[in-house]
Amino acid sequence: MTPARIILIDDHAMFRSGLRMLLAAGIPDIEISESASLDAAMQDTQPCVDVALLDINLKGLNGIEGIALLKRKWPLARILIVSSQDDPKTVSQAISRGADGFISKAETAENIIASINQILLGQFSPALPETHSPQQRSLTPRQLEVLNLMHQGLPNKLMASQLSLSGNTVHRHVQAILNHFGATNRAEALFAARSQGLVH
Repeated sequence: MTPARIILIDDHAMFRSGLRMLLAAGIPDIEISESASLDAAMQDTQPCVDVALLDINLKGLNGIEGIALLKRKWPLARILIVSSQDDPKTVSQAISRGADGFISKAETAENIIASINQILLGQFSPALPETHSPQQRSLTPRQLEVLNLMHQGLPNKLMASQLSLSGNTVHRHVQAILNHFGATNRAEALFAARSQGLVH
């Protein structure tokens, strides 16, 4: 399976470095590149990018103005704004310009990873920061299938085989399920699912 390609566009080297380590530890099988500005990102030679994590306050062209440029360079890329400037007006402006989602830099590491996993799975809905928590979204039909197989005690490898998915995709679904229930492991998630009548 081709690794997911992510580009970090932020002018703070320390933040890029920290986010890169967070992504590498929290999301399996990804390739990460970095740019300190939109001008530098435009010089990137990657033929395709799956997700661009874009700050707003950049030297030169700012992030909101650069969304359209990134869409032209990588038409299939999902653009996720990651910024400390998270007031509703700014978020709405970013979404209206074509951003696929918004994450506040004030979010926990767990929520940032969960949101990026969601966007890699194509399940992240543009929303204001206070309403896009993974716990507030319903499980998708595919996640319900994975949840039922978890309830049957199947490990990821067998679930992947049964659902004709890659191991990495199953891992992301399982992580999304844990985040949905606010659980730290499968047992906690299954307990919550049973209490809500999702599995029997």
